[in-house]
Amino acid sequence: MDTLRVKGITDEAVLAAMTNIPRHFFLDSAFDEIAYEDRAFPISEGQTISQPYTVAYQTQLLQVKPFDKILEIGTGSIYQATVLAEMGVKAFTIERQKVLFDKTKNYIFKAKYPNLKFFFGDGFEGLPTFAPFDKVIITAAAPLVPPKLIEQLKSGGKMVIPVNEGVHQRMLRITKKEDGSTSEEAFENFSFVPMLAGKRG
Repeated sequence: MDTLRVKGITDEAVLAAMTNIPRHFFLDSAFDEIAYEDRAFPISEGQTISQPYTVAYQTQLLQVKPFDKILEIGTGSIYQATVLAEMGVKAFTIERQKVLFDKTKNYIFKAKYPNLKFFFGDGFEGLPTFAPFDKVIITAAAPLVPPKLIEQLKSGGKMVIPVNEGVHQRMLRITKKEDGSTSEEAFENFSFVPMLAGKRG
């Protein structure tokens, strides 16, 4: 975690959660020897497991509190969702790729994190049945801020989302105001796989 501290991660709860989670469990065994390097790795279906710094950065921006109800768009390897669950939130995560979603059935930490719920669906639609959420985190490059996800945020809730379709995306933190409008803060640039609409069976 020293690397994350040097790069500016100061949230001790984020650092503790990431220290407690064995990252190699989320990767193919071929990556065991390098699983803890601060870089992204490929998983199946053209997706990646984000580098630890990216996971820590997004989680820190989200200002996570224990018992928050958080929606994650893009389950992928389940690494980011596990970090949230380790921090004591009620986490709901959506995956549009059926192949990746099916892997959640064998999720190694299911018994440890009953507070983590998995869904197969379209991230742009969110989970209206379970709304509103305290926080929303998107782990793919969104072409725009999905309006339905803003609707599913509580008043005062926050969304962390990388936006733009180019090579790099600007990390945004959006706060929903009492009147339903939003304010926006812009942070560093990152590179994510694209956020796509619909489900892929």
